Amino acid sequence: MKQQWWHDKIFYQIYPKSFYDTNGDGIGDINGIISKLDYLKDLGIDVIWISPMYKSPFIDQGYDIANYREIDPMFGSLEDLDRLLAEAKKRDMFILMDLVVNHCSSEHEWFINPEYKDYFYIESGVDGKAPNNLRSYFGGSAWTRIGETDEYYLHLFDASQPDLNWENPKVVAEIYDMVNWWLKRGIAGFRIDAIVNIQKELPFKNYAPDRIDGLAHPGKMLANASGLLDKLYDLKRNTFDKFNALAIAELFDYDSNQIASYIGDNGCFDTIFDFETTVIGASVHGWHANTKPTAEQYKKAIYNSQRKVADVGFLCNIIENHDEPRGATRYLNHTNDYSKKMLATITIMLRGIPFLYQGQEIGMENTTYNNISELNDIFTIGEYNIALEHGKTEQEAMAMVNLYSRDHSRTPIPWNSSTNGGFTSGQPWLALNPNYTEINVEEQIGDENSVFNFYKQLIALRKNPKYKEVLVNGSFVETFEFIENLVAFLRILDNHTILTLANFSNHRIDVPINKQDYEVLINNYESICFNDDIVTLGPYQSLVLYQKTQG
Repeated sequence: MKQQWWHDKIFYQIYPKSFYDTNGDGIGDINGIISKLDYLKDLGIDVIWISPMYKSPFIDQGYDIANYREIDPMFGSLEDLDRLLAEAKKRDMFILMDLVVNHCSSEHEWFINPEYKDYFYIESGVDGKAPNNLRSYFGGSAWTRIGETDEYYLHLFDASQPDLNWENPKVVAEIYDMVNWWLKRGIAGFRIDAIVNIQKELPFKNYAPDRIDGLAHPGKMLANASGLLDKLYDLKRNTFDKFNALAIAELFDYDSNQIASYIGDNGCFDTIFDFETTVIGASVHGWHANTKPTAEQYKKAIYNSQRKVADVGFLCNIIENHDEPRGATRYLNHTNDYSKKMLATITIMLRGIPFLYQGQEIGMENTTYNNISELNDIFTIGEYNIALEHGKTEQEAMAMVNLYSRDHSRTPIPWNSSTNGGFTSGQPWLALNPNYTEINVEEQIGDENSVFNFYKQLIALRKNPKYKEVLVNGSFVETFEFIENLVAFLRILDNHTILTLANFSNHRIDVPINKQDYEVLINNYESICFNDDIVTLGPYQSLVLYQKTQG
């Protein structure tokens, strides 16, 4: 695998609406990001991906784009963005933007102006009904009728997000021109949203229903579609390759046997996010049928991902993002600083790209909602209604929302314990988690034993010249697989070996290793219990050990 400029970097996702507000309107903005660059640099961040800031009606929080070449005024201006790029460059940092090109907004000129009708999938109905039985990812039919006509337009997401027709060369040319326009402006690349959805199975047809609504998940169509890779390689050649730009894809429903076609030296992308842990316990029937991940499932998921990519390329390793609840709440049966640090240890020490999401570094957790009216996310509202349709009570549906809602990760960042967590001097667009008086950036920075400072230690270790090569380029070898609830793996390069041990439980675990063979690099506890050739890990204890005797 060829070395790339981004291989040794630490990445961080910003959800701009909830990051930091500088003008008192309750919404984070570009100037807020600029003002916190030094904070991110101090943490050890090199590359920042910013979720959509384009002109948008924000029905799906910016993933419904009305103008691809304008910054929405709530965030600032193109001039503000240029200043962000310049300030990042001064600090040897890189900025990635979100590329959302499976669909646009129903308020985009293309959708409003009949001249661009062929930019979308518009089909005649069948017997007065939608052209087929595809379900939107957000629930309900993926087709919406156009006025009083017999025509429908396709939207695999919300009705406000009509799918763009990638079979139309004019659409493709528009997209390439837009991508290159941004790359010329100085961004380092893109995170590419929902890109697998651009390839439809045509002509449209019905699929076997998978819920009581008689509709079928879009994945059934995607599994039968052909031609996706041709489109993706063409996108790469005509855009990213011209600028040595970084392309990170959000990729679901792909053939893992073709992983070398998606990432690495010959892939159509540079890397993709590893979502294996995020789909543990997920049900095709909806959130109401999901089950909580277990430690063993989590372990198997990350091991499987590492085996899948092997020497092909790197994955982006995540605990959470803007589409997921907070990882500390989702994965841990006991949420405390030890268990949060244990999760951090696993993620940062894995082979691949460490990718933090805003607030993860201070151990943010899910909040609690009492009524669906408190929620903003359209996906959450859809899942709530689906739960009711399947016989769940309002109380049961809200319990589900409090586990899985995307709004949990979108609550504003608390910078201190003052009013509204110092996020804004105005009224925040979304309520902060009430625990912000205990969990906030200022408090974490001032506590040497905080989750924040533990992340700093882990990141500093990855960048330490003595260990950097093995932690970036070393192979991944799982070990002690037979010990239940223990995540253990080696990173090996030449004569260097680093062992990570993580107790993913609230019980003690004995691991057979000799104290004399290892140097302790990281410990999320204050001490280590060694007894002869056994190390006893306390509940949620994690260790990173350097093997002294190399051979």
